[in-house]
Amino acid sequence: MKIGIFDSGLGGLGVGLRMIGALPQYDYIYLGDTQRVPYGNRSQENIYRFTRESVDYLLSHDCALVILACNTASAEALRRIQQEYVPTHYPDRKVLGVLIPAAEVAAKAGRRIGVIATVGAVASGAWPREIHRVCEKPEVFQQAAPLLVPLVENDGLKWAEPILAEYLEPLLAHRIDTLVLGCTHYIFLKELAQRLAPGVKVISPEELVPGRLVDYLERHGEIRERLSTGGTSEFLLTDLTEEYARLAERLTGRAILFRQVTL
Repeated sequence: MKIGIFDSGLGGLGVGLRMIGALPQYDYIYLGDTQRVPYGNRSQENIYRFTRESVDYLLSHDCALVILACNTASAEALRRIQQEYVPTHYPDRKVLGVLIPAAEVAAKAGRRIGVIATVGAVASGAWPREIHRVCEKPEVFQQAAPLLVPLVENDGLKWAEPILAEYLEPLLAHRIDTLVLGCTHYIFLKELAQRLAPGVKVISPEELVPGRLVDYLERHGEIRERLSTGGTSEFLLTDLTEEYARLAERLTGRAILFRQVTL
């Protein structure tokens, strides 16, 4: 069986490729819902429905474990999928998110923590909740950044600096010492964020999730033993254009062969 990686679009490729690099022996399916990206400005019910449909696709295509490499899906849909959908339909499978690992690291790293995330993730309150679950002491300041995902998905990084600077301004006014990039799309803005926030520790999910996956599989032999070890990777999108393929190569530095699927 395989490891599934899901994102609302191309943003999860940074996390996904890091996971594949950390554990190259396993078989993977990456699914990006490019037909409906971005998720961040959708209603909670639609985010749940879109995420559930994508998770169902991966689980029905021989995935024993699915990683939601999408912080909006992790914030708005993961708990319900774990508690309601998976136990009923796939009781022997697991679905994990990427939000908690970053929240745990942030809680231990900072005392004044800034989070930039999608509108949906901010509204969910998931970041303060998960950070304070680890440690109640940090102050958490959130900033919705709705324009960043469309910029990444439409090859607009060259216009990102003034927009990101405006999003960071209120967080820096709060004298944050730690900044969480609360969306996997934002990892492609990490260097810019660090330049705009000098002296602030920047926490980015692609640096954390691969190690957490290694640790999870070491602790959960019942999942690890079911994973096939052919070393293959499939990359699937719900909408496929030549521009998506070119953009993915620009973002990741490698050519990726995509296949279009219908959920």
